[in-house]
Amino acid sequence: MKLSQFTNKSVSNNYKNLLNSVEKVFLKKSLQNISVGDTIKVGFSIQEGNKDRIQYYQGIVISKKNIGINFKIVVRKVFQGIGVERQFLPHSPKFESLKILRSANIRRSKLYYLRKISGKASRLKQKFSNKK
Repeated sequence: MKLSQFTNKSVSNNYKNLLNSVEKVFLKKSLQNISVGDTIKVGFSIQEGNKDRIQYYQGIVISKKNIGINFKIVVRKVFQGIGVERQFLPHSPKFESLKILRSANIRRSKLYYLRKISGKASRLKQKFSNKK
């Protein structure tokens, strides 16, 4: 066989297929459909000494990034007048639970403008589902 028979395209496709097959093992199947503007309650596992416990974090999803195993959400909450943002990897083993409390009608894919406003101005209009 000649080296010229192997093209970069075939090698990169094999590499992508290998990565996808490895990622499939670690993807969580029972993950809810998270959208930007949702108010969610996230439970994640933290270790204190030799004990494990679940800590909950409640806030608004202001952005979603990436796909697959690298999927990341940014959740923002205001605590004692200070905005706190935290990034979560929903496919991580430390990610325990997710509960969507409320959804909002939004017109943007990233809600970074919430960083600049406070109080009643930062409220989002609630989206009501028509499920019966």
